[in-house]
Amino acid sequence: MSQGKATQNSPYKVDVEEGKTYFWCACGLSSKQPFCDGSHKGSDFNPVKYTAEKDGMVAFCGCRASGNSAMCDGTHRTLNND
Repeated sequence: MSQGKATQNSPYKVDVEEGKTYFWCACGLSSKQPFCDGSHKGSDFNPVKYTAEKDGMVAFCGCRASGNSAMCDGTHRTLNND
């Protein structure tokens, strides 16, 4: 599968709730970033399920290049932004 469309060159910082499930947009086409709104339908993309282990702030990937799936791993800092 190809990489989804980058929606920003930084993470989406989201306050999550322990035990709650979130679906990260892998295609980059959702109007509800960083979460899926079904815009991937008809493509090879599927949302990525994330269940919060505890309450608190997490960083979802915005560049769609993270090696850590839905979570930001800092890859956006190494991308060419031209």
